[in-house]
Amino acid sequence: MLVLKTLKRFGPMHGYGIAKSIQSTSEDVLKVEEGSLYPALQRILLKGWVTAEWVPAGPKRRSRIYHLTADGRKQLSAEISEYRRVSLAIERVIEPA
Repeated sequence: MLVLKTLKRFGPMHGYGIAKSIQSTSEDVLKVEEGSLYPALQRILLKGWVTAEWVPAGPKRRSRIYHLTADGRKQLSAEISEYRRVSLAIERVIEPA
């Protein structure tokens, strides 16, 4: 959900940019490690929620830029709805009326 939301908010970017954006937006509360980010990007790429392209990033270097797809936007909406539902349920348990 965080990767999809980051791509929706900031547009196409590479993995390092996604990780830094999540960290910055969360005021350093959330830190996405490479070991979890790149497998997650690969999974959502295979599901069709993002596309990716290699672009030059200097001499003899390339960066893989990820783009959110229409299916990714739908998935993001579904995940945000589910997150809100679960969050409200947790709130009801920890702060009973």
